[in-house]
Amino acid sequence: MYKIHLVKEALFDIEDIVLWYEKQRVGLSYDFELCLEAGIDSVLRNPEAFQKKYKDVKIKYISRFPYGIHYRVRKNEIIVIGVFHTSRSPKNWSKRLGMKNFVESILSI
Repeated sequence: MYKIHLVKEALFDIEDIVLWYEKQRVGLSYDFELCLEAGIDSVLRNPEAFQKKYKDVKIKYISRFPYGIHYRVRKNEIIVIGVFHTSRSPKNWSKRLGMKNFVESILSI
């Protein structure tokens, strides 16, 4: 069984997305959260099933919304490094891959 962890920045990504969708239409953020949860459940069930995009980072695209869950698999852990819009350039967030004190920046859910 895998444990899942999100870096702080991934939690901030999710918060920003949820707030944006709620401004667009009341209740839309809830729809996003359900789709995100389903995506995370899929990753937990079979983390190796999704495409490797760069280095050791895999992506599970979220249904109905243009976002991907970007994660790494380490032994029995799945580490989510971000939830990014599909149009976002990897240059904008690739700094997270080289974060200093990476282990310290992980929050367990």
